[in-house]
Amino acid sequence: MKRDVFSAGCSAMSWAGEDGKHYFGRNFDFNRLDRGSGVLFLPRGTEICALSREGERCEVFPARCAALGMGTLSIPGAPVLYDGVNEQGLAGGQLYYREMAHYEHAARAGAVPVQAGLALTYILSQCATVEEAAREFLGGLTLVNEPLFGAVPPLHWFFCDRTGESIVVEPDECGVRVHRNSLGVMTNSPSYGWHCQNLLNYVHIRDLDRDGFSMGGRKMPQCFSGSGALGMPGDFTSPSRFVRLSFLREYAVRGRTEEESVTRLFRLLSCAAFPLGMVRVSDFSDVTEHDENVLPYDYTVYSSAACLETLRYYWTSYENLRVQFADLRDLAGERAIKRIEIGARADFCRRSEGLQPSDR
Repeated sequence: MKRDVFSAGCSAMSWAGEDGKHYFGRNFDFNRLDRGSGVLFLPRGTEICALSREGERCEVFPARCAALGMGTLSIPGAPVLYDGVNEQGLAGGQLYYREMAHYEHAARAGAVPVQAGLALTYILSQCATVEEAAREFLGGLTLVNEPLFGAVPPLHWFFCDRTGESIVVEPDECGVRVHRNSLGVMTNSPSYGWHCQNLLNYVHIRDLDRDGFSMGGRKMPQCFSGSGALGMPGDFTSPSRFVRLSFLREYAVRGRTEEESVTRLFRLLSCAAFPLGMVRVSDFSDVTEHDENVLPYDYTVYSSAACLETLRYYWTSYENLRVQFADLRDLAGERAIKRIEIGARADFCRRSEGLQPSDR
């Protein structure tokens, strides 16, 4: 199957702070990024393309909600978001659903035909809540089997809002399934239901260390920490990342402020991130003129987080771990699409410069 920027791996999760704020976070795992990628601001009224054929926009709608997130402007007249948050506090991301996704060949009567790669942008521009997003996927739109960037990307979607609810949307051969009140975590294939059942293999995991024990009349006292999580999978497969993030989401200490929450959310996401060199890519036949910095490994190109109350969108890149952010409220008066550079180069803060001798 041909891979493109929509075929990235990825992990996504929702979270909440002690102060009642709600958060969305995701890792974007792939071996490249589209040349036009950056943090995009799409104001209300932006023409949102739901269907594009050979560069021609076939279905266009004005955005009801402004949105901010990572995406690309490579398709003329069709801005694309990979993940993001809108002005109503609805956030979401698209994730790779290899060998599982199924789309229709034609739209149902009265439904909007939407290409999978444009679905996230369409939903964030038109919906205010997960309830509205669910209704769109179940009746308002039809996911059609139309190529974008020369391929039909197999995708599923994760959304959350200020109510604290998160949903997973999966198109398969039985139709579109919307999993309500989800665990707040999603990775890649298999299906969300499979991942939930797989958690039964890890019911022994807890946040409390195991006690020592006796064997052959000899007492074996516990001599290290972390034994409560013994057996938690540590590889980079989708099932293992789902297990790790599910338990981390359950047990991790929540932040008291937005700064604490965002910092800790990035720490959780790092536990599912791909380091360069661990996931080798063997086929480069799908590289297009839109791609740049193509590497022989999948890795976590960027991680992002969004606060659904303050509408701040945060991100880090693989080479630049300094947290950067854009505030949707700062852009409220803008009427044109804005693009912010990712800032992928390393950005270190030198703290020793300027110290006086007496301070050393």
